[in-house]
Amino acid sequence: MAKLPNILVFLTDDHAQWAVHTYGCEELHTPSMDYLAETGAKMANAFTPCPVCSPARASFHTGRIPSAHGIHDHIGEQAKGKDHPGIRGQTSLAEVLKERGYCTGLIGKWHLNHFWEAPPGFDVWFSNATGTNARFGKQPFFEGDQRVDCFGNQAHILTDRALQFLRERDASRPFFLFVGFTNTHTPHIDEPDRWVNYYRKKAFANLPDETASGIHGASKFVYPDDPDARREASAQYYSAVSLIDELMGRVMDELANQEEMDNTLMVYTSDHGHMNGHHGLHTKGNATVPQNFLEESIRVPCLLSWPGQVQSGKTYTESVDHCDLFMTLADAAECDCAKLKEANPLSGMSYLPLLRGESDVAWRAAQFCEYGNARMIRTDRF
Repeated sequence: MAKLPNILVFLTDDHAQWAVHTYGCEELHTPSMDYLAETGAKMANAFTPCPVCSPARASFHTGRIPSAHGIHDHIGEQAKGKDHPGIRGQTSLAEVLKERGYCTGLIGKWHLNHFWEAPPGFDVWFSNATGTNARFGKQPFFEGDQRVDCFGNQAHILTDRALQFLRERDASRPFFLFVGFTNTHTPHIDEPDRWVNYYRKKAFANLPDETASGIHGASKFVYPDDPDARREASAQYYSAVSLIDELMGRVMDELANQEEMDNTLMVYTSDHGHMNGHHGLHTKGNATVPQNFLEESIRVPCLLSWPGQVQSGKTYTESVDHCDLFMTLADAAECDCAKLKEANPLSGMSYLPLLRGESDVAWRAAQFCEYGNARMIRTDRF
């Protein structure tokens, strides 16, 4: 059997598709993300199955839509949701890949409860224990079931730990590394001043000047009205994107140093989208009551690079989501996807054949999303 590919997934938080240079945001500096698009594939119509954190992440890790995995809103892990089972008892992608011989690790955000102990499937576990927000300063993490306190910018701490995973792993086995940065999540503060100062000078031409409308229901989160506050919030968000991009580059450089780039499938995506003044709103599907499926809430970046396997510089217009990504990664690891579907209520399809240039791949015509008691169907026309 040929050597199975390494799989490296960056799944960030609240990063909308519009906020990437390769997707058209000219003022944003994202060379690492641009590199993935230029050497691999860009999914133009990538969506989240749910426009809020926990259900979206559960869909990636289980390959199931929310009504199948049972998580319908974000889990308050340190409050009323502390006893929520998360995805315990459900087969995760990490478990599937570990059965294929992979060394597996999660670095960063989990948000599926019990972040203080590694779930089945992960050999290495380094989860942030500060909820969903990136922090600067002293902050707790869990390494396995042991709490460790670190100081600094959370994204740098997570990157250092990801590099440690790559350097200390069993090099005779393929690896699956999941890195969950959170800087693009609110509150948008405390990003490195060298980046924030750079963006404070920008025009933010991609950000609309809109007022929240009652047509979407009551607004829970609106973008600042004050021009100075709006500019600062925008500069912090853009800085978060560029910092993540910069630190992705460090991880990619380590792979190059290990001569593993050609045998690594790299993915960049986000749990769901984000509104920075779009429709006058801030955040995502929970920015309004009732919840929304506005385009900026549901559309995510999705970039995949795998030299020799994924065609380079291609853009695909098929509608794909995190459930499809689960199946695509399992397919890349040469799992029996049909057998996986027999054993689990999986919702997705592998789009690896598309990425390899197969021309006869039939694809669905509609994208479905769920959030709590709400449902969405989106087509090219509607």
